[in-house]
Amino acid sequence: MKCCLKKQRGFTLIEMAIVLFIISLLILIVLPNLAAERKHAVRIHRNAMVTVVQTQLDLYENDNGKKADSLAQLRQGAYLTDAQVKKAHDEHIVVHNGEARQQ
Repeated sequence: MKCCLKKQRGFTLIEMAIVLFIISLLILIVLPNLAAERKHAVRIHRNAMVTVVQTQLDLYENDNGKKADSLAQLRQGAYLTDAQVKKAHDEHIVVHNGEARQQ
């Protein structure tokens, strides 16, 4: 009689359901945190771009004795690269009275 009974290997349906439940709970906890961190990173990048543009505006004024009126002037003077100007436009950063501001 013992020779006919084989020990089964593998997971039962309940064990698999518990594992999937635990994994889904972990995902529900992690995903909102990832979204919040992404928003925080975007905000920090935006502030960094404003700082970069403002620094270049100050350098332009020191070198030329007058304030730059636009990002295009900074680009023409080689104070900003094309990529930086494009990113500044994407972040809605403008030059107003010699100061970099985000709209």
